[in-house]
Amino acid sequence: MPKKPKKPGRPRMAKSEAKGTIVPVRFSSEDRKRVEAAAKASKQTVSAWVRSTLLATIGD
Repeated sequence: MPKKPKKPGRPRMAKSEAKGTIVPVRFSSEDRKRVEAAAKASKQTVSAWVRSTLLATIGD
């Protein structure tokens, strides 16, 4: 039997590595610019910056 071709796209992550739930949030354009600037200044992605800032605020 011939080998199946590899599917295109990103390989699936192990469940233990996946981040989990997505939480939608909206920012005004001014707030978004401020968040992006803060993330860039800390050399993080916006998602990583938002996550670390929120977790620091709630004490995790």
